[in-house]
Amino acid sequence: MSGDKGAQLDLVIVGGGLAGGLIALAVQRRAPDCRFVVIEAGETFGGNHRWSWFATDLDDEGTELLDEFTLNRWNEGYEIAFPRYERQLQTGYRSLSSDVFHERLVDILPPEAMRLATRVEDLDAGGVTLGDGTRIDARAVIDCRTFRPSKKLAGGWQVFLGQHIKCEEPHGLTRPVIMDARVDQLAPHGNGSAYRFVYVLPLSEDEVFVEDTYYADQPRMDKSILRARTQDYARRNGWRGEVIGEETGILPVVTGGDFDAALDAQRIPGVAMAGTRGGFTHPLTSYTLPFAARNAMVIADRVAAETGANGEELAALCEARSDSHWHATGFYRMLGRMLFEAAQPGKRVDVFQHFYNLDGALVERFYAAKSSWIDRLRILTGRPPVAVPSAIRALLSRGTPFQSQPSKENRA
Repeated sequence: MSGDKGAQLDLVIVGGGLAGGLIALAVQRRAPDCRFVVIEAGETFGGNHRWSWFATDLDDEGTELLDEFTLNRWNEGYEIAFPRYERQLQTGYRSLSSDVFHERLVDILPPEAMRLATRVEDLDAGGVTLGDGTRIDARAVIDCRTFRPSKKLAGGWQVFLGQHIKCEEPHGLTRPVIMDARVDQLAPHGNGSAYRFVYVLPLSEDEVFVEDTYYADQPRMDKSILRARTQDYARRNGWRGEVIGEETGILPVVTGGDFDAALDAQRIPGVAMAGTRGGFTHPLTSYTLPFAARNAMVIADRVAAETGANGEELAALCEARSDSHWHATGFYRMLGRMLFEAAQPGKRVDVFQHFYNLDGALVERFYAAKSSWIDRLRILTGRPPVAVPSAIRALLSRGTPFQSQPSKENRA
């Protein structure tokens, strides 16, 4: 990317979470002459998170980008369990911790390209103003800060608490358990009705990550309840040991609404938006990494182009991709309405139980948000997991508007 040598940078990335960090990495790799900085308010890149995805979610470029990090890899598939059946699927699975994410970015990025523990007071098409009044001018700015759900959008919430346990003895697991729904669906959540499951990752021979997750109508979390349930699940499986890490999250599950109006409320003219702020997430699963990786490569390629890219060009690029993503994922928002509006609380598990009994390749495409029309017909046909009249009302609904904001557990 070209530009006059002076105080002005080529690019400023605001937010060093998953999206911002991957953009910085991709730009460093694809456009080494680009003068950029990524600014993060926290002490580390990525915060305190663990991102996971299926190996088939990424194309070759995305896989190469993520191979920069030391990943947890499971190549022999994963397991799911429901009240009516248990099943093993063959798709490989990957996971990345924010500790590894931070350490590798610090190793790769030039020191002058990183500003941690730095608050941005204001940003515009020409640069950013920091909390201490310092001005950083740039040809282009990308806003990767956290997306705040708007009343213009509708949906529910995915709430979770996960614990990293160092076991006293080997746990015996060889594959992840992506969803164990053989747990009490009507147990108290401190959050009203929900669909609940447990998610398990064997990180090493004697380390396991256990997460209690539920889809709920309100963005509330009672950590004491979730901690007790996570520990109870671990004990019932014979995993005793020390908790050496914990992660919490409250993520929006968008089921409808006026997307343009929601983005307009936070859009800054000439500033590109990426990550969850730009709507780049799977509407039903809340997975973000595949979309963050693809956007990082597209943005880096544009920055590396001979003519470079100014703020307006990058803003237009990201807006077009965001709009395309919204329209391409409407099917999953419709399924979200089925979950939240058509299924009775204790029966929401039936929606997922029906889905995971389908073909493994269909499940792969679903998580990658690439379901074919045949996939969609198969998901919607057969014995309905919800009452037909309720399903019809949900299909015609615009969704339930978000009524409140999540607490600090929300993550980018």
